[in-house]
Amino acid sequence: MWGRNRTSTSSMAGGHFRSNLWDPVLIVAQICTMQAAFYFCLGIWIFFLDVIGRFDLSLDQMFTQSDLGLYEDSGRTNIIAYSLNSLTCAFIMWYVVGRTKQCLDFAATVHLGHFIGCWVVNGYVPQTFWWWMTNGICVGLMTILGEFLCMRSEMKAIPLMGQKVDL
Repeated sequence: MWGRNRTSTSSMAGGHFRSNLWDPVLIVAQICTMQAAFYFCLGIWIFFLDVIGRFDLSLDQMFTQSDLGLYEDSGRTNIIAYSLNSLTCAFIMWYVVGRTKQCLDFAATVHLGHFIGCWVVNGYVPQTFWWWMTNGICVGLMTILGEFLCMRSEMKAIPLMGQKVDL
């Protein structure tokens, strides 16, 4: 599985149980996968909630800051879509990244990419309170759930006795 960081176990040479190998191609692939998953899942959540709420479907809902807020039904729906997207992307991050230490890095990188995308599409830096609040909370949600899931996987017991185990 290409999503997991390649690790090597060393017996006596290095003295470390796990040493990370620097693999920039893997990191770039993980970033691109997470960015694509972010927009794909966000599009699905926005579509699903717009159909339920009978709102106008528009691709601009992903990039415009005026579609986020608590004052209109469509704004609340978009905030819910962003929140559900963060939870969905945390599960994807668990599969693609799989390391607790890297969850904040990847969550922040995905949202930085979204910030740059909003800046390019709109021609200016997002300025509304709700855009910044929504994206800040979504970084937190994605990081915390991603770390929780990755930590559960990393803390599983390593079987030492019994059947032959490929470590």
